Amino acid sequence: MTGKILAADSSMLIWLPIVCAVVGILIGMAVVFFIPFFKKQRANKNAQKILRDAEIKAEHITKNAQLDGKQTVYEMKQEANKEIQERKREVADQERNLLQREQNIDRRDGQLTQKEKAIDDKNELLNRRLKEVDKKEATLQEKIDSIISELEKVAQMTTQEAKDELFARVESKVSKEIALFVKNKEEEAKEECEEKAREMLSMAMSKFAQDTVQERTVSVVALPNDEMKGRIIGREGRNIRSLEQLLGVDLIIDDTPEVITISSFNPIRREIARMSLEALIKDGRIQPGRIEEIVEKCKKELDETIHKTGQEVAFKLGLPRINKELLDYVGRLKYRTSYGQNALDHSVEVALLCGSMAAELGLDQNLAKRAGLLHDIGKACDFESDGSHVEIGARLAKKYGEPDVVINAIESHHGDAEAKYIISYLVQAADTLSAARPGARSEILENYIKRIEQLETICNSYEGVYQSYALQSGRELRVMVAFDKIDDIGAFQLAKEIKERIENEMTYPGQIKINVIREFRATEVAK
Repeated sequence: MTGKILAADSSMLIWLPIVCAVVGILIGMAVVFFIPFFKKQRANKNAQKILRDAEIKAEHITKNAQLDGKQTVYEMKQEANKEIQERKREVADQERNLLQREQNIDRRDGQLTQKEKAIDDKNELLNRRLKEVDKKEATLQEKIDSIISELEKVAQMTTQEAKDELFARVESKVSKEIALFVKNKEEEAKEECEEKAREMLSMAMSKFAQDTVQERTVSVVALPNDEMKGRIIGREGRNIRSLEQLLGVDLIIDDTPEVITISSFNPIRREIARMSLEALIKDGRIQPGRIEEIVEKCKKELDETIHKTGQEVAFKLGLPRINKELLDYVGRLKYRTSYGQNALDHSVEVALLCGSMAAELGLDQNLAKRAGLLHDIGKACDFESDGSHVEIGARLAKKYGEPDVVINAIESHHGDAEAKYIISYLVQAADTLSAARPGARSEILENYIKRIEQLETICNSYEGVYQSYALQSGRELRVMVAFDKIDDIGAFQLAKEIKERIENEMTYPGQIKINVIREFRATEVAK
């Protein structure tokens, strides 16, 4: 029994796992089958809920959209109505304007029609008058022809013969008077030409006094003995001809012992000639071949000296960045003089004066010195170029890129142009100080003072002049006249009379500018 129970228990133990497995499988199959079903049911419920929510939202959106659409349509209708009203107003305005233009055109058309009718009437009247005039001219011509034919019968000559006879008689009668008139005019022209020539010569002589001409155009070379003159002249004059041809100067060999004079308006050529002659005299070999070598050597030496002089002046004044070619022109001023005053020394002096005044005024000192140094740069080549030294200097400054201040200082330092900068006025003042101070130029102080006094005396001798000043070393006169005694026309006449008296009674270098000033001032004092 116990064995059976054990056997039954063992069989139970064998089937129990199988049963459990079958039950588990069944349960798993049930789970696998029912879970998707429940999930599907739940998803269907969720989907229906979402659909209901979506339909509700879509209904709200549709209603809102319909409201917005109606509002937009209403606003668009309002804007369209406004635009239509504006367009209607514009069209109405345009119609009114067109109507006015049409009325104006109709009115003008009527006026033009009237004018055309009036012109046609005038043309008809003129045509009738022209026909009447033609008839009268024809009648008059017939009468003239008849009168001429009768005159020809009475005079027994044709019209052409009568004209020839009349011209012959007039010519014989007036020929003497014409000859006398032509002779008088020729004499007047000759006198006027001679007067102008004398005036030009006197002007030139006054500009270049004898001592100044001597210094500007002549250099003297000392000779060791008079025998050297013959060697310089050479056989049949070949040496002196070679020298004059190569140097471009005139060599004057006169009776003055142991001296040769070099004459030329070009100071550079004159200096080359002086150096060449001194070198030839020292060398002793004076012949055309040697002359050519010495002249070329002296030209190179002078070019080096000129360039070195320009550099030294720029270094002395502390002026940087000046064009090298312009420095050569500065160096050439060393051999140029004006009224006996060396042009380079004068330019350096003006530069220093400008620098000092600019420093006192708080201006650019280097720029002022630059303008002062270059104000007379045109004198370095005025003997080679056309125009005054002011025009030449301005051209050189522009060519080498100088500042506008320097260019204006060059153009205005003699009053030829308006001074636009304070430095230009400083250059004018420094130029006057350097040139007008006693001893600067070859003019005695006593003569200078007498000339100034004579100028002011001439001006003060006229009635109506209450004050006069001689400025710029006597190169400018300012004459103050009483406005109640001399009118504007009288002022011009007074300037002309003063000019004529100065030209007739005085001897002076250069030109004198006369300014007659007539001024009326009304003054009151407020208390």
